[in-house]
Amino acid sequence: MWKRIRDSRALQFVLGRLLASYLSLVWRSSRLVVEPAEVYDWIDDELPIIVAFWHGQHFLTPFIQKPHHRVAVMISRHVDAEYNAVAAEALGIAIIRGSGGESRDFLRKGGAAAARQMIETLAAGTNVAMTADVPKVARVAGLGIVALAQHSGRPIVPVALASSNRIELSSWDRAHVNLPFSRIALVAGDLVRVKNNADAKALEAARKLVQDRLNAATARAEALVGRPAKGTGDGR
Repeated sequence: MWKRIRDSRALQFVLGRLLASYLSLVWRSSRLVVEPAEVYDWIDDELPIIVAFWHGQHFLTPFIQKPHHRVAVMISRHVDAEYNAVAAEALGIAIIRGSGGESRDFLRKGGAAAARQMIETLAAGTNVAMTADVPKVARVAGLGIVALAQHSGRPIVPVALASSNRIELSSWDRAHVNLPFSRIALVAGDLVRVKNNADAKALEAARKLVQDRLNAATARAEALVGRPAKGTGDGR
């Protein structure tokens, strides 16, 4: 019975729309600080880009785009992700279904079709946003995102979002339920570029660089909203 209710498209649509409305309230009622302050200027010179962020920080990412930006977001095919997909579409974000995965050819969990779609999306001038984590392993970047950078020729921008008022869940991804009337910090790290002829060693180095820059951006975002930094580890 619960599975039928959970899988109901009508329920997914209603809850997804409610989520979008709630997140809009959080964003509109909060005060934003951006670091570096000129980030949108230098990002515009690099478009299209691959926006990388950690699982658990994804709820507010639809709001960081500017009106002239075109963005598609990577969302997994898992049924629980349907609410996120409905919410993202309600907020004007295109959806690509699949998983970045752990393998450098990311040909799993719908990854082959999703990878082609992401490369085509970037080639058409639309930015792609996706979580960098290995599925079910928080704060450890997978090779999927660096493989996308390699095959598309587009740079990765590590991005972190943190809010001062939030509920911290005990989920694997350390998700934050952002609350209204917060101070929100958006921090972008330096670009990560991957050469199209990168070998396994170079891809691993790029993966580690994405991970390190995402962790640094996260620590800085937490500091800007007055939250204590928490330890991170490679786990490899």
